[in-house]
Formats: sequence, structure tokens, C-alpha cells
Amino acid sequence: MVDQRRQNEQSQAAPEIERRSLIQAGLAFAGRVLADSVSRGQIASAALPSQITNSGAEQIPRRPLGKTGEHVSIIGLGGYHLGTVQSRELAVRLVQEAVDAGVTFLDNAWEYNDHRSEEWMGLGLQGRRDKVFLMSKVCTHGRDKKVAMQQLEESLKRLGTDHLDLWQIHEVIYENDPDLHFAKGGVVEALDEAKKQGKVRFVGFTGHKSPAIHLKMLAHDYPFDTVQMPLNCFDATYRSFEQQVLPELQRRGIAVLGMKSLGGDGQPILYGVVRAEEALRYAMSLPVATTICGIDSMDVLHQNVEIARGFKPMSPQEMQTLRERCRPSSGDGHLELFKTTKKYDGRVGREEHGYPPPEQLPL
Repeated sequence: MVDQRRQNEQSQAAPEIERRSLIQAGLAFAGRVLADSVSRGQIASAALPSQITNSGAEQIPRRPLGKTGEHVSIIGLGGYHLGTVQSRELAVRLVQEAVDAGVTFLDNAWEYNDHRSEEWMGLGLQGRRDKVFLMSKVCTHGRDKKVAMQQLEESLKRLGTDHLDLWQIHEVIYENDPDLHFAKGGVVEALDEAKKQGKVRFVGFTGHKSPAIHLKMLAHDYPFDTVQMPLNCFDATYRSFEQQVLPELQRRGIAVLGMKSLGGDGQPILYGVVRAEEALRYAMSLPVATTICGIDSMDVLHQNVEIARGFKPMSPQEMQTLRERCRPSSGDGHLELFKTTKKYDGRVGREEHGYPPPEQLPL
């Protein structure tokens, strides 16, 4: 671990003038994007959802995945919650029933629940792998290409497949993450190598903390196929990925993967601020390819499948009304704790950055 951290420190020791230029370029880019978003009159909010196909009465609709040529279900099965359920048997049933119901997008990550999420998803996919678009995430957190490629092999083995449809850089949430990921010998080089070897079809990155960090990643002009980020009716008016990042992804033709439609832990529903159906419907009404849902019970699975099957996009007026209704509860981020606290920051990432674990912090 010490050697890995030393490598991280060395990767950050680029000449100061070069670093300063990159930071300035990233900030200038972010400023241009934000200004463009405002001048376009909140284009993300007004944009129509992507074209929907496969919309029969008992079917889950599908949407295009950016410029990849693929179409995926408008809801996805999240991997994190899958690894938290009571038993392996329940996790397998959740995967099988989700796929049989028409959920084609499956999310996971190398580090979720000490690898249990990938193992259980892999068991559930036996005999069903060809029915899904399978994604997992690489969790180097600043470590090098070699670590990334080893993680890929481990993910493939646990998931029981010879390739991933999508491999994303996980949890881009720290200010220096873009520098670390694009450093020579870093994880971005692993994305290229994995595609070259045919073990990965498409690539992207994820993060839940700051729109500015997403824009720093995009400022490198790497040809990402997807970007995953929080999109919900509270985000729209607070440190907003919808207003700041979504327009730039649309401009570039990058597929948008939404997450945390219910605030990450469902607190907005428990507090009675919104209903699950309207919160999920809002998220799916944005121009996203899919909305990844945390599903930890059959009841939640059945609820989300029903909402997806009956999905009708909100009108711009309905969306704006819901934003304004949620605005008073959005101002301090208490319903989006993934932005304002360390509660949702992964242990591995904090350790690799040399930060204390969340339980040692006041919040």
C-alpha cells in the first residue's frame, strides 16, 4: 500500500508549469460550459428524452446508448445494493427476475461489498449473459494500469464472462483524480488496452461529488462512450450535474447514465418530500440512456419495473413544477448526502488517497 501511495505521489510530481496550465485549461473549459448552459436557457432541462423503443404494454422501454449503436433498458439494476441483501439466493433471484422482466442494463464495480456484488451478479447471470448489457467499474483510485488490468481479470472471473460491455472508471470524486487517471501509465491507458484486447467494448467514468470534477475529466477530450452521475429532482437546483454537465455530454454525444434518482438512500421519500414514482419518472424524463436503481428487495424490483413499463416522460412544465417544489428542500444538500458528506465515499478510494475512513470523521 505504501509503494502504491508513493507511485500516486510520483504521478502527481509533474512540472509545476505543466500542472498549472492543465488546471487553468480545465477551469476555463468548465467556465465556458457553465456559461453556455446558462445562455442556452437551461438546455438540459428543456431537452427531450432520447428516443424510446420497445415500448409495448408489458415491456420495459429502451433507449440508445449514445453513439454506440446499443439500446438499453430505461432502468438499470444497481450492483451495490445487490451485494447488501440478506442472502446469495435472494441476490440471484433479483438478477434473474430483473433480466426476465426486461431489465438489460446491469451495473457493478470491482470493489462493491468486498467483491460480493460481482460474485452474486455472476451467479444470477448464468444462462442469461447474452440478454444483458453488462457494466462494471475499475477501482484504481490513482493506481496504475497494471492494477487496473488485474482488476479487470478479477471482475470478468467473478461475473462469469469473457468481456464487459462497458468498463468505467469508478468514483471520480477527488480534485486530483483527473490528473491521476490521465497520468502516464494510469488507468486511462488500461481502458485503451482492454478495448484492444477485446475484453471491453465501451468505456466511461462515474462520480457523485462535483460537477466541476466531471468537467475536468471531459476537458481531456478522451473519447468516453458513457458518463455516470447523480440526476434527480433535487440535483436540478443544487450543485447541479443536470445544469452543468448534462448539456456538455449532449453536445459531445456521450451517453448519460443517471443514478441516485431517490437521493441515494430514499430519504426524500421517507420524509414525504416526493413520491418514488414521480422522483424516478423525473430522472427518466431527462435525456439519459438509463437510470440505475438500487434494488435490494423483490418489492422494490416490482415497483421499479411497473414504473418503467408504464413510463410516460414528464412535460417540461411538469419537470419545472417538481423542481420548484423540491427547491426549498434542496438548498443545503441534506437530501443528497453524497455531495455534501463523506458518507458515500468508498473506503478503498479514501485509503488510496491517504484520507481517514468516514467513521473517523465528524460527518
